[in-house]
Amino acid sequence: MASYTIQARKKSDGTTRYRCIIRIGGGKKLQYTESRTFPKKQQAKAWGMRRTSELEEQGAPDSKKSNHSAANKIYVGELIELYMDDPDLGGKAGRSKKYTLNMLMSCDLAFIKAQKLSESDLIQHCRNRRDAGAGPATINQDISFLRSVFKSAKPVFRIMINDDVFIQAIPTLTKLELIGKSKRRSRRPTAPELDLLLSALKSRELHRESNIPFCDILNFSILSCMRIGEVCKILWEDINQNKRTVLVRNRKDPRKKSGNHMYVPLLGEAWDIIQRQSKCDARIFPFNPRSVTAGFQRVRNKLGIRDLRFHYLRREGASRLFEKGFTVEQVAQVTGHRDINILWRVYTELYPEDLHKKYNQTSR
Repeated sequence: MASYTIQARKKSDGTTRYRCIIRIGGGKKLQYTESRTFPKKQQAKAWGMRRTSELEEQGAPDSKKSNHSAANKIYVGELIELYMDDPDLGGKAGRSKKYTLNMLMSCDLAFIKAQKLSESDLIQHCRNRRDAGAGPATINQDISFLRSVFKSAKPVFRIMINDDVFIQAIPTLTKLELIGKSKRRSRRPTAPELDLLLSALKSRELHRESNIPFCDILNFSILSCMRIGEVCKILWEDINQNKRTVLVRNRKDPRKKSGNHMYVPLLGEAWDIIQRQSKCDARIFPFNPRSVTAGFQRVRNKLGIRDLRFHYLRREGASRLFEKGFTVEQVAQVTGHRDINILWRVYTELYPEDLHKKYNQTSR
């Protein structure tokens, strides 16, 4: 049985477009799908009613012909929408990926037919993004996320499009320095900066409207080496009073999107900070991570502290553990890093002279 749904999408210029999606079957038994986007909801509804009626009478088009036909007709923006609407693709995408793909739907690329997307189109997009102020690492995300959409077209949506254009374009984009890897972070807050931040955050806590314990969260983030998203998700029920540990659920791992749980030791004052929190919620810090980072950023900007992000507190925590004599493997147990090489870089930046010592010891 044919059915249709209408989805509203707001573009970056504030206008709304209405996408009508026609489906026959559903889930793994999806037999046929097609879609069209309209400037008005009534137009989308009228087309959906007419097209479903036609499909009920005529049946679904021949799969091979329709799939090739869809490849010739579908625009990049519509392909992104299909990806975003899929519960196993867009539904499980991270915040950065969702933001980037939604942004791409309002770029010039979105209005190019997917089958005709060329290397020069991708180069022009990257140049436009560069001219708007985006760096090579950010633009690289655009290309990477868009490529994942194209790679899903054939196996998931049975639209005969491949990612060959990206394979051809990436070497050129790299050579032109339009895309690249992110720069390694080495920024640590200085002791005077932390004193200023804690003093200003304490004053912010005294405001009548504020209920976020900024100072405790900042110190806990350093001591636990957790990301702010992890800090605001830990539960009272996951605290082990005897071992002084907490179960951090779904820690970030590029190779594993969910189920990456890990017991983390709450060292030193981290344990004391936990104990003095109110138990009015299932979460220990029941706050929106964005509200915490927004408050931090306002205070940081007011103090004139530059190039210091909340996430850098995680690096500060790891650096302090190294300074206390913890090994790379022991620090990884706290930070949750699966790739020890990342922590090894932090260690060697702190103690480059240790490499000379080890070399001299082994040369005797």
